[in-house]
Amino acid sequence: MSRFAVASLQLALGEGDNRARIERAVALLVERFPWVQMVVLPELCAFGTSLERAETLPGETEQRFQALARRHGLWLLPGTLFERGAGLIYNTALVIDPAGHTVARYRKIYPFRPYEAGVAAGSEVVVFDVPEVGRFGVSICYDGWFPEVSRALVCQGAEVILHPTMTGTIDRSQELVIAQANAIMNQCYFVDVNNAGELGNGRSIVVGPEGEVLHQAGEQTETIPLWLDLAHLRQVRRQGHKGLGQILKSFRDTEVDWPCYRPGGRAALQGLGPLVMPDRAA
Repeated sequence: MSRFAVASLQLALGEGDNRARIERAVALLVERFPWVQMVVLPELCAFGTSLERAETLPGETEQRFQALARRHGLWLLPGTLFERGAGLIYNTALVIDPAGHTVARYRKIYPFRPYEAGVAAGSEVVVFDVPEVGRFGVSICYDGWFPEVSRALVCQGAEVILHPTMTGTIDRSQELVIAQANAIMNQCYFVDVNNAGELGNGRSIVVGPEGEVLHQAGEQTETIPLWLDLAHLRQVRRQGHKGLGQILKSFRDTEVDWPCYRPGGRAALQGLGPLVMPDRAA
């Protein structure tokens, strides 16, 4: 199977328990677009930003989303949850298969510090396979600003990166550029789905492996069902971007041992000072 239908759900949500609304939105999506095979929702869409709603996983909310995936026979990435584990709180994305089994959990590697206070960083990239389709990777919001995350996913075989986001700040325009850059540099599909309403300013974007914008949403609730063509992606990787740059092959074949990844290789950055909230007087 070379074509796979992924729908992004950009929902106008607020702080509080949004699970029933998410369930209704997924049901409506399936009714209108029964050919969709996977649904992706935004970061922290279930409850918003309160750390008080952190749950141990597996927990009640994960089980509820497992039932939702099973009921509709869908792959489901229901945004992210705050996960409580080993005395820490993580921002964690779930991946649930059509039988209702959680096949992957990904803890955000780059919390949006200093603003995302109290959230611990994950340490492992996560990929998963959709049988007879391809390999998918997961990253979350601020992870997208760090090219190492997407490159690590692609080096583990990811052809599609699913990227739930919660952005309501004035840097959304930059994130749209970054989404395209991640797709171009890694010759992959990049599915960036943002919240709308109180939790975000929308403008979700889906980008193809040559940087083509398949869709960019507005700022309100929007359903984005799209076919991803994995055969096209593989051709781009074999033959190059527009028949030109074969980026992943060149990265694979270089003999350079990049200094920034050696011990001490980031010493020059120490002069930037600590990662703290900006000062009014700065």
